[in-house]
Amino acid sequence: MALNQILIAELKHESANTRKMLERVPTEKNDWKPHEKSMKIGRLASHIAEIPTWITMMVTSNELDLVNMPAKPFVAESSEELLSVFDQKLEEAVTALGGATDEYLQTNWILRRGEHVIYDMPRAAFLRSLGYSHLYHHRGQLSVYLRLLDIPVPGMYGPTADDVK
Repeated sequence: MALNQILIAELKHESANTRKMLERVPTEKNDWKPHEKSMKIGRLASHIAEIPTWITMMVTSNELDLVNMPAKPFVAESSEELLSVFDQKLEEAVTALGGATDEYLQTNWILRRGEHVIYDMPRAAFLRSLGYSHLYHHRGQLSVYLRLLDIPVPGMYGPTADDVK
């Protein structure tokens, strides 16, 4: 099986779990955060919804310069907007991965801040790190936010305490 097909299969499988989590985000509480140093729930959920954009970018470009990142981060105003952005970005990522060969996924991709190169490694490694693992990390954070707000947490790899009666 080609590497891109393995990556697509994992992304689709895990995205179903991610979508279950995003469906429970109370956008009316977008400004809530569990600690003064924490990200607000609206920004965290919106960031998760946008992470597939990074996957598309890693497949369709050769680098990202963080100096060029938007000054104002996206925050979805409604559940519909949050899920729509996630679904759209996911579809774009799957399409981009669909055209990537094993050879291409072994070429390097660069993350920089101006002249400072932060990382320079094979695309496939970046996809696993800044794409997939990054998504799982923030999804885990979101599960804690939901728990603290007493919102039932959906199971990812089996039932949660909310599923057990």
